[in-house]
Amino acid sequence: MTRAARPDLTPLLRHGCPPGPHDTITDVAGVRVGHTDVRLGPAPDGAHDVVTGVTAVVFDQLSGERRSLPANLAVGNGHGKLVGATQLVELGALETPIVLTSTLSTFAAADALVDWVLRRPGQEATTTLNPLVAECNDGWLSDIRARAITADHVHAALDGAQGGVPAEGAVGAGSGMVCLGYKGGIGTSSRTARLGDYAVTVGALALTNFSGDLRVGSLDLAAGAVLGAGGPDDAHGRASAATKEPHTQGNSCIVLLVTDAAVDARQLRRVAQRGVLAMGRVGAAFTHGSGDYGLAVSTAPPAPARPDHELDPLLAASLEAAEAALVRSLLEATTTRGQRGRVAHALPWSALGLER
Repeated sequence: MTRAARPDLTPLLRHGCPPGPHDTITDVAGVRVGHTDVRLGPAPDGAHDVVTGVTAVVFDQLSGERRSLPANLAVGNGHGKLVGATQLVELGALETPIVLTSTLSTFAAADALVDWVLRRPGQEATTTLNPLVAECNDGWLSDIRARAITADHVHAALDGAQGGVPAEGAVGAGSGMVCLGYKGGIGTSSRTARLGDYAVTVGALALTNFSGDLRVGSLDLAAGAVLGAGGPDDAHGRASAATKEPHTQGNSCIVLLVTDAAVDARQLRRVAQRGVLAMGRVGAAFTHGSGDYGLAVSTAPPAPARPDHELDPLLAASLEAAEAALVRSLLEATTTRGQRGRVAHALPWSALGLER
């Protein structure tokens, strides 16, 4: 099936920063994205008991010669299992690719990531490593207790990471995610800005699985109003026709921001905060069980950090890229059938005045 063209969201979101060439996180040079989809237990209606996967973000700048990149995180709500978080904050350094997956597969994914990195050239003498693995809980659509993710799945996502426009929506780690009452998943975007005399790019990749009522620019798009009560599962707790169980909107979100701007770890925390703030722009409820994190990484060659008073354009671009990535995760997702007859419905493009 031919993929529909990705719409330009800048007018709809009233953004002022221009997108990069692909409007994806891979517009930052050296950044690649890979996915592995895992579907198990197919039923005649196209449903699966396991609907999960892995997404990997690989940085070509990490090599045998350069062992870490400046990085930091911001915690919107800390109900999450973010492997590697404390050392990342303490040292302000990212040592590995970033892997995203399902909650109960986080720890298997971390072990697989360590194994993958230790096999890289230049790592022969490595005796300590801080893998960074983030998660969302896909246990409404997928049998999360199966812990279906294996090392091979993680390695396939890492080995298959590419530039260009990565797949979005119900792919990789986003396969089983539900967000704001719709099918959630993976979304990506980018924005460009100028810091003094320098042109910089910031790219965002979001894994969306959080609760609330969707807002896109001036449009209020609560799922109960858009999808109505006629479908098998709507966003306001009405019973599924197939299961008589209430629909969950989902919990948790990871927003990764990557820039080629020369900024240090302290400044990257401010960039990461824009990922969490963007969630509020699109209607996040920030509920008790939602693990909401912003991550930020700089791929710039080692250099003095830009002065703080020059950062406003970068912060604005980060907020816009994150917001667009969050919206794209829903726009690019497709209606997905999972365990127990459950269905997560896609956001109709027509609700935003868009055509496929």
